[in-house]
Amino acid sequence: MAKPATPLPASNKAKIARRVVEVLEYFDEAHPEATVMDLVRRYDRPQSSTSELMMSMVELGLLQKDHVTRAYKPTPRTALIGTAGQHQFVRDGSIVRLIDRLVEKTGLSVSLTTLVGLDSQIVHWRHGPQAMASTRELASGVKEQAQQSAAGLLMLSTIPMQRREGIVRRLNAEAPDDRKFQVAEVLAEIQAAGARRYLVGPIGFGSNAWGFSTLMPRQPDDRPMALNLIYGQNEPTSSSEIIKTVGTVMRQCLVDAPPIERSHAIYAAD
Repeated sequence: MAKPATPLPASNKAKIARRVVEVLEYFDEAHPEATVMDLVRRYDRPQSSTSELMMSMVELGLLQKDHVTRAYKPTPRTALIGTAGQHQFVRDGSIVRLIDRLVEKTGLSVSLTTLVGLDSQIVHWRHGPQAMASTRELASGVKEQAQQSAAGLLMLSTIPMQRREGIVRRLNAEAPDDRKFQVAEVLAEIQAAGARRYLVGPIGFGSNAWGFSTLMPRQPDDRPMALNLIYGQNEPTSSSEIIKTVGTVMRQCLVDAPPIERSHAIYAAD
């Protein structure tokens, strides 16, 4: 009689989940397909387990394999997983069109970030033709404490005042010694960012680049997302021109989005 399969330890399950996400995040405009060796080289993983993982993803309908080139690419099922319950601009692809058009119009890299716990995480990153060298390694999935970037401060402004101070104090307590900060100063920055509807400052994630960040409209307070245009700190960039460009493109691409409060995004700016 066959013995029942031994359950995987929790740590192994977490590693497998992480590797599945790695595979899916490999695919982008520059990498529409991938071989096993592409993944092995990118993530420094064993070839045998990478091959086994990708074949399992084929069986699950997440990848399809070209048996001539031996390359894999994501399936429509992969693209649609998780879209249910999301804002309309995620479900209908408007957010992708928005990012594509901003890259086309400005030449800058554009990213979308969200809050995961107390961290700011890159959800999507598109490198523009003027992308800085210090940002070339940034990609979806990268996380850091929210207060370390302009987008993070802006997203923290969506947290109700009665909870905000406690969260900022916790961020300070958990920050490494060289990242400690004055709680009162950061709270003031968060308050000002929320009132202004946008923020210009460091993009974080170990880069010296700066960015223009604004909140995406009509996101629930517990799931804020920020849209970011990235450029060099010393580059001659006009915030007023960026505001105008982003506002125009948002109105073009998010035409079906409901009206939003003026305090939350420049989508409704004059």
